[in-house]
Amino acid sequence: MTDSGSRNVLVAALWMTGAIASFSSMAVAGRAVSLSLDTFEIMMYRSFVGLAIVLAVGAWAGTLGQITRRHKGLHLIRNIGHFSAQNLWFYAVTVIPLAQVFALEFTSPLWVLVLSPLVLGERFTRVRVLAAMMGFVGILIVARPSPETLNAGILTAALSAIGFAVSIIFTKRLTRSETLTCILFYMTVMQAVMGLVCAGFDGDIALPDATTLPWLVLIGCAGLLAHFCLTNALSLAPATVVVPLDFARLPLIAVVGMALYDEPLEAAVVLGALFIFGGNYLNIWTETRAARARA
Repeated sequence: MTDSGSRNVLVAALWMTGAIASFSSMAVAGRAVSLSLDTFEIMMYRSFVGLAIVLAVGAWAGTLGQITRRHKGLHLIRNIGHFSAQNLWFYAVTVIPLAQVFALEFTSPLWVLVLSPLVLGERFTRVRVLAAMMGFVGILIVARPSPETLNAGILTAALSAIGFAVSIIFTKRLTRSETLTCILFYMTVMQAVMGLVCAGFDGDIALPDATTLPWLVLIGCAGLLAHFCLTNALSLAPATVVVPLDFARLPLIAVVGMALYDEPLEAAVVLGALFIFGGNYLNIWTETRAARARA
């Protein structure tokens, strides 16, 4: 790998540390407001907060002019995938241990491996097939599918990983021509509309109170910061290299779950996460060697 390529990967890794902290704080905040608001209401308020921040920062930085009307279809697909995944994720964090949610969420890079050849034109190699197979073995270990252990929380966490992979892939595709301000603007606007429609479908939208409002602001800020960091990382390095860096989030959230919620860290979750990590690390190692050979 060239010096510039190595530097880009290092900077991308630093951006991902911000994403790790942001996603972890969202899990804690999401659980805190789940008794008062449903997932659609959480997503709606999160998007309102995010939109206000995007407009304020964009006006201050003079980047609002970068918002274009190109690729609205790609923005829509990206945000449908993310909106669906985030709703499923917010539900999962309220019903199963956080470490289990994150372990299943970490299969997103494996879905990226599977879907990237179709959307990004990236090559599907034998190593990527092996990496995906290792990851899916990890899914089975974490989920332990049986009538006694399979529940809605596990299913929603697993399905959210597919939605996040769709979001990641289309984010990478959009970064080829669109700026960060443009991507985040469409994310907050489109998901605010989606949240408003879904939250108001039953004719009853709960208003935040003094207890839930600070958590909603945290969710909105953390959600936007997470995507800011992730989008910057994806603009510097391939999706199949950047996303697995997020694995540092698992031990962190396991400690948070044990400290705040007395959640046990089950051996099956650790073992399954190791398989998932192994598949992703195999892919990273192979990609790095290939990049060095081409340099």
